[in-house]
Amino acid sequence: MAHCEQVPATVRTVDTVLARMRVLDATLPARDGVAVFNRVYLTVTEAVDRHIDGGRFPDAGSAIALDVRFAQRYLSAVDALEDGRRPPACWRPLFQFRRHPGVRPLQFALAGINAHIGHDLALAVVDTCRTLGCEPVDLEDEFDRVGDLLVTLEERVREELMPGPDLLQIADPLTHLLGSWSLDRARDATWAAARALWALRRLPDVAGEFADRLDAVVGFAGRMLLTPLPD
Repeated sequence: MAHCEQVPATVRTVDTVLARMRVLDATLPARDGVAVFNRVYLTVTEAVDRHIDGGRFPDAGSAIALDVRFAQRYLSAVDALEDGRRPPACWRPLFQFRRHPGVRPLQFALAGINAHIGHDLALAVVDTCRTLGCEPVDLEDEFDRVGDLLVTLEERVREELMPGPDLLQIADPLTHLLGSWSLDRARDATWAAARALWALRRLPDVAGEFADRLDAVVGFAGRMLLTPLPD
């Protein structure tokens, strides 16, 4: 397997993205849908940082580059909203429904994960390959390890944000709504999308159309996840 080139200085640390997420965590209202997702993502990024520092990624430089490119996609969407610009379609449902009283915290968390995994991660893989001069296959280990952390966290998030006896969970419409979405399936689709985008990199018009359609489809799934539910 080929090796990626040295990581440029601009992507050598996750400290800048962690600092920005912590500012958002401190300033957004706790019940705000973006705040709910931001807390989840902050926890993921801190875990990735610890794993990198602990030598648990085969190629720490590539892991840092991917992690930062990935986080920048989310933070750029937040910046676009704050600046009055139009964010990507995958993020618009969360931004639109972030204060809706009928949407539960778990829905906010998973809608954000859906947007970030389903759309942003595929583009972040391509961004990282361009930056480091490598192929998607060279990032597969890092991609899988980040995905494994997300799966573990998703399980914890579901437990923490959807408490209650099993019988109540079975009867809860939220259980049926969220049963239609799977992080494992989303991660598999994202890897396929990243490889397709990389293969289309010399056909920018086709690649752009593919990315736009991916953005729209992920946004549609996010809108379904944010269906307001009765108490």
